Amino acid sequence: MFQNLSERLESAFKHLKGEARISDLNIANTIKDIRRALVDADVNYKIAKEFTDKVKDKALGEKVLTSVSPGQLMVKIVQDELTELMGGTAADFSISDNPAVILIAGLQGSGKTTFTGKLANYLKTQKGKSPLVVAADIYRPAAIDQLTVLAGQIGVDIYAERENKDAVAIAQNAIKEAKAKNKNVVIIDTAGRLAVDEVMMTEVANIKAAVNPTEILFVVDSMTGQDAVNTAKAFNDRLDFNGVVLTKLDGDTRGGAALSIQYTVNKPIKFVSSGEKMDTLDVFHPDRMAQRILGMGDIASLVEKAQAQFDEEQAKKLEKKIRKNQFDFQDFLDQLQQIKKMGNLKDLMGMIPGVGKAIKDVDISDDAFKGIEAMIKSMTPEERANPDIITPQRRVRIAKGSGKDLQEVNAFMKQFEQMKQMMKMMNNMPMRGMPGMGGLIGKR
Repeated sequence: MFQNLSERLESAFKHLKGEARISDLNIANTIKDIRRALVDADVNYKIAKEFTDKVKDKALGEKVLTSVSPGQLMVKIVQDELTELMGGTAADFSISDNPAVILIAGLQGSGKTTFTGKLANYLKTQKGKSPLVVAADIYRPAAIDQLTVLAGQIGVDIYAERENKDAVAIAQNAIKEAKAKNKNVVIIDTAGRLAVDEVMMTEVANIKAAVNPTEILFVVDSMTGQDAVNTAKAFNDRLDFNGVVLTKLDGDTRGGAALSIQYTVNKPIKFVSSGEKMDTLDVFHPDRMAQRILGMGDIASLVEKAQAQFDEEQAKKLEKKIRKNQFDFQDFLDQLQQIKKMGNLKDLMGMIPGVGKAIKDVDISDDAFKGIEAMIKSMTPEERANPDIITPQRRVRIAKGSGKDLQEVNAFMKQFEQMKQMMKMMNNMPMRGMPGMGGLIGKR
């Protein structure tokens, strides 16, 4: 995500390396490279120029403290300006009405239907809501089928009328259904087109007028760059939507949409999503995104993801087992499962400062834990609870059961024992997280 932009900005800051102070002369090349980096990321030239002019004015107006280098100061100024360009702070998402009606709009292929499922899952699991998803795309039969499958996966109700070709009536009937079934959120997935046209705009505008939605979210494919910004403007002129959703951030994203859309339509980015899994939806934080673009990582989001998955009572029980040196293979397997629920492994590691750049060319599969899981699942419950009873003969059986070589099983057993020894050594230290698992277990 934004890899090329991050590299170009890092290169731009090198012009100030070794300089004692910022001046008109030594800042010129830095500003020029920052502007080029933004334009290459598909940011409109006018926006890029205005951005760099602000950075230059701030940089020349700042006195550099003895403890801060010009390069560090420039990074801080660019970070602040990127944050402001993308909205400044995380936007509110209103779901206080009963039922709250959320209208989803966007072009065909932008990811509206998948996002509808993700949002329903987010509201159900993170906000304790009881959502009803509505299939109001009357032109694409597969949209109803897709939403039906997604609703089944996340365990929420769906409202659809396959024979009805009146999207407005479907939306109105869905709200009546929600009230009858005590659903407190209604999410309406509308039809899209390959490009903006009058038929689509009129239909979604009519739905808006009929149901008076609490929130209107415009879903945009972040890989379309400046085209996404232009489409957002067309939709906003007609719908006056409340916020933007950027999808497919795991693709080849140059960053133009994320950096330009708030400036262009004066509406905040509220959510970002990546991948097809239903739990890959995040609230958009401009300051955190600016940090990630500048290679600073995103520890706050990483901690939030960990807290969302790890139960405090479980963490306390695990801490007691570690202190008593009773950590076993079942505990290890449980922690692997929790980490996998947090999302894409490479994306998670990229949130750690300095790691993103180091692993940019490394292919980290989400299946990285499969071999370990296979070995543990080939153990008996007694073996998982008592690693010390696993004899050489048992290791042979575990290797056969998991489809692994005996050497791989032996190496894993040795690494597990080394991890337990490290835990034992740290027993007298305050527990901030489980050693060897990235400190992902801790107090909320």
